[in-house]
Amino acid sequence: MKKIDLYIAKRFLVTFFVAILLIIGIVIIFDISEKIDDFVQKQVPLRSIIFDYYLNFVPYFINMFSSLFVFITVIFFTSRMAANSEIIAILSGGISYGRMMVPYLFTAVLITLLSLGLNLYVIPQANDKRVEFETAYIRHSHVKDKRREIHYQIAPGQFVYVDNFSTWNNTAYRFTLEEVEGNRIKSKLTADTAVWDSTFGGWHLRNWFIREYSGGLEDRVVSGEKKDTVIALTITDFYENNRTVEKLSSKQINQLIAKQKMRGDANVMYAEIEKHTRWAMPFSCIILTIMGVALSSRKRRGGTGWNLAIGIALAFSYILFQRFSQMFVYAGTLPAWIALWLPNLLYVIIAAVLYDKARR
Repeated sequence: MKKIDLYIAKRFLVTFFVAILLIIGIVIIFDISEKIDDFVQKQVPLRSIIFDYYLNFVPYFINMFSSLFVFITVIFFTSRMAANSEIIAILSGGISYGRMMVPYLFTAVLITLLSLGLNLYVIPQANDKRVEFETAYIRHSHVKDKRREIHYQIAPGQFVYVDNFSTWNNTAYRFTLEEVEGNRIKSKLTADTAVWDSTFGGWHLRNWFIREYSGGLEDRVVSGEKKDTVIALTITDFYENNRTVEKLSSKQINQLIAKQKMRGDANVMYAEIEKHTRWAMPFSCIILTIMGVALSSRKRRGGTGWNLAIGIALAFSYILFQRFSQMFVYAGTLPAWIALWLPNLLYVIIAAVLYDKARR
């Protein structure tokens, strides 16, 4: 690397991390002021607040807004370089516009790899403790006490129906298990209640009866008051929600997607969104870096303020589009992988146009 490469890369990284530290400090102060009543009311230990919540909140926050930090960083220090005529001096020294982009792209790729590593390996473990802390001390109102009308295919040919499930006593009411062979119901097990027992990993059925359908005119019916059964349905299946996927590794998310697709579970969209967001979001750092350099490398009247205003507007529109694209998945309009990568594709085109214009 030449001196100019080291100079740009150093300014990029230093400005980026200083901006992150400043913003994190401000965000933590506002977050504490918002949640201080919950902390005091529930007598949360200081050690738990620091190590279980905020220590795990920081990487989550950094990664969520890393692309925005990158964009503001590039706009800020590149505009300063342009205002000081450093960009003109670089180009006048025989370095092409494309060659000048090399240290920018190199640094952006480093940040992208860092963000991707956080997404795939660090943040899921951090989210496990963070979500657990929020559930225990902050967000009780977001936890549903019951789930109603649950239909699952728990295995090929095995279907479960539960009228409602209570999280207070881990009990499924009006429980039904059907076994289907081909296009014909082979047997049907129903019970008034099914209570989860973690000691043997199964269910205690109460007031149950089984109807076995034969090919003839007579069916076999067996009933009883109590019965224990072990099936491919556990208590965790009733607690899975849109926040569950935040705590899972990539391998676990793939397993969850396969399981939920087999069951016909509508919640599979949350896992698919999380999976593709973890891959798509880090690459926005590279796209926004190109856009930032293209917007701020020219010297403008009024200094850096105009560059920052245009840049922040574009960055927020990009992030807003990334969030809005999830609605296409919720509505069933687009598959998750198309919806989550669509903002990147669109803004790659915008970045290419801006770069070509700036290069000329």
